[in-house]
Order: sequence, then structure tokens, then C-alpha cells
Amino acid sequence: MPPIIREYTDNDLFGVLSSWENASRVAHPFLTEAFLDQERYNIPNLYIPNADTWVAEIKGTVIGFIALIGNEVGAIFVEPEFHGTGVGLALMHKARALHGDLEVEVFEANEIGRKFYSAYGFKPMLEKVHEDTGNNLLRLKFTAEQV
Repeated sequence: MPPIIREYTDNDLFGVLSSWENASRVAHPFLTEAFLDQERYNIPNLYIPNADTWVAEIKGTVIGFIALIGNEVGAIFVEPEFHGTGVGLALMHKARALHGDLEVEVFEANEIGRKFYSAYGFKPMLEKVHEDTGNNLLRLKFTAEQV
């Protein structure tokens, strides 16, 4: 069953936080609990109010989301049991439909994310150090016309 992609509402917060936390623990085992605690606070208080957020739901349950700040993918997370089922693609297609060209930053150590973005057609732009964690961060760009 394909997911329904729809705009975020306040009732989706639990599902968004669950998707973020569960996927982060799989994709970001290198992040500290202190950093994750801060992000858990930032999502509802800083990120969601400043982003255009879309959720993926199946049978009324939020299983993933994408948060956009203009054409930048600020976050995309899918419950791990739905990885590889097309949920992430559906969310990325929504972002592409809204903005065409896209950019994203991904931790170099996040092999799951890097593989997903590469398969979608994102190309490296630059590399830098993430100030809060000291981890390498890659900035990637997707150009819609090349697809």
C-alpha cells in the first residue's frame, strides 16, 4: 500500500518524533545522547515552525516525514521498518514537485542517507565539519532537469 503524502498538522508530532528518533538511531549511531536530546527539543520548537513539513502515512499512522526550508531538505526520516519500500522516494518526489532542484546536508558517516541521496540523483557540492558534533557533513545537490 503506497503512503499518503500530506501536509503536517500538530496532531502528527508524535509520529514525526517517532520516525526521527527510530531512523536516527539506525542511521546516526555516532551521535551522542546529548545531541539527540537537543534535537528532540528543537524539532517541535524550532524546526517544524520554520519548515514546510509533509508526512507520509499508511492507514492513519505517520511513518515518515520531510521538512523543507525553501528548496533545502532540512530533514527526511522514515520508520526503519519502511526503509526500502518507496516511502522515502514518495516524500522526495513531493519535495521535487514543489521545488525542482533540491539541496541537502548529510553526515558523511550516514551510509543509509548517502546511499539514498545518491540513488535519487544528488551530487556532492562540498564537505565541511558539523560544528555541534565534529562530524563531517556533505552538502549535496539534486538538479531536476538532469533526471
